[in-house]
Amino acid sequence: MTEIAASNFRHAQRHIRLDTILRLRWLAVLGQLAAIFIVAQGLEFNVEIVPCVSIIALSAALNLALQTAANPMRRLEPMQAAGLLALNIVELAGLLYFTGGLQNPFSFLFLAPVLISATALPARFTFGLGLLAVACASVLFFFHLPLPWDSDDPLVLPPIYLVGVWLSIVLAIGVTSLYSFQVTEEARKLADALAATELVLTREQHLTQLDGLAAAAAHELGTPLATIFLISRELEKTVKDASFAADLKTLREQTQRCRDILSKITQLSSTGAPFDRMKLSELIEEVVAPHRDFGVEIKVRIAVAIVAEPVGSRNPAILYGVGNIVENAVDFARTTVEVNAWWNKDMIELVISDDGPGIPPDILKRIGEPYLSRRRTMDEGGGERRGLGLGVFIARTLLERTGAKVSFTNRTFPEYGAVVQITWPRQRFEAIETFEETIG
Repeated sequence: MTEIAASNFRHAQRHIRLDTILRLRWLAVLGQLAAIFIVAQGLEFNVEIVPCVSIIALSAALNLALQTAANPMRRLEPMQAAGLLALNIVELAGLLYFTGGLQNPFSFLFLAPVLISATALPARFTFGLGLLAVACASVLFFFHLPLPWDSDDPLVLPPIYLVGVWLSIVLAIGVTSLYSFQVTEEARKLADALAATELVLTREQHLTQLDGLAAAAAHELGTPLATIFLISRELEKTVKDASFAADLKTLREQTQRCRDILSKITQLSSTGAPFDRMKLSELIEEVVAPHRDFGVEIKVRIAVAIVAEPVGSRNPAILYGVGNIVENAVDFARTTVEVNAWWNKDMIELVISDDGPGIPPDILKRIGEPYLSRRRTMDEGGGERRGLGLGVFIARTLLERTGAKVSFTNRTFPEYGAVVQITWPRQRFEAIETFEETIG
């Protein structure tokens, strides 16, 4: 089976465009200027305009410098993006210091940079930005200028209320960031796993296409090689010179050797063309054959039915999907793997079971999710083995795209081991599917 390293997809770098950060920073600059104008001019409250505008001007100057010096379309490294988000937090803390600290209702904007980090940056940067935001909120709890308000009727908030504000900011940063990170991570893992699935299917299809090309080449080369063989044999009979006869004999033998090689290629490719038809029993044998020499007995049972045996296309998705499940069964079986098949006029069912430890209940409920793996176990040879990771997700996805329903269970006590049931509508299984239909 074709193998894909999960780490090639799962640990891909996460990059944010500079343009995205700059747009958010410009939005913050405009919003801050508007807020100060409304409070100072519209509400006529006493605001420390000079220091506030100075902080906003520094932020705008940095935006202009970044926009001028660097290509806004470039992808920032996680450290660089985290640095700009940290600067946003510090700038907001400076503005809040001059406008009431945690008494200012805009203090909850500490949450914004942390949420952006949770959806786009690795967890360690999100954790660091969260700590920075909490630290700034804690400092503002003790040190800040009065909240801009009507001087004739000053607003005095009790300390217990400010403690509640501080606590709500901390909880909002923690809970919403964790939730956003989890949702984004699940979506990212699913997208990466689907990309791996498409790559596997493409590789399997490529192999079947190579088989078809080999068969075509063997067919085309067969005729000229036969002609060379016949002419060399006739010349060998008529030439009297012993040295020439020896050379002609060598030519005839090598030509025959080429014909034998092409004959083997034709035999290997006879069931490997993309649109070949094969019985269900032949498909099972092709999938099972590579796993018979690993010290585990594989028992194949084909139920006798009144209706004729199903015949389907040699679909790479089915071969890979069923093969991956058989491979998992062999990996975890103690002595035996059973592959049972039966059919009727409407349905085809394939059941693959082993006598291994079975699937843990906590994993059984989530089987088929990408990157789901059981804890490492030691095999009899003392080596580590893994199971139920990205491969099961790929196998299940490919099989379901061929119309199959895949279910995972454990054997009923006192028996033990995992059981995988694959069911197709017979009409769908016997239909000839092209590669585009399989991945569509």
